[in-house]
Amino acid sequence: MALADLHCEAIPAGVPPLPNEEATRLSGEIPLWSLRDATLTREWTFKDFPHAMEFVDRVAGIAQQENHHPDIYISYNKVRLELSTHKIGGLSMNDFILAAKIDRLLEEEWRNQFAA
Repeated sequence: MALADLHCEAIPAGVPPLPNEEATRLSGEIPLWSLRDATLTREWTFKDFPHAMEFVDRVAGIAQQENHHPDIYISYNKVRLELSTHKIGGLSMNDFILAAKIDRLLEEEWRNQFAA
């Protein structure tokens, strides 16, 4: 089953972050994201500010549905998302699932319409 078809699950306190080997393996399924310092990061450039904000709004909707929320940085038409499970101080499966869902959003609905 593809990561984007899975759903985020509540992570109990005290669960350790994913081991580096597992994080590296999973990052192969979301190749447009960078894995550094126990964080997944990806940046986009949109045509203008309204398109960037529309994308952020859609990401927020997915994040709310999955109850897993990225750190979002916006600079006019640029958006950077960072994923990490703060509760456990590192990466969990939820980070990879949400990244895959965001990628799917772009592939299915946004790439041709909103990306620069």
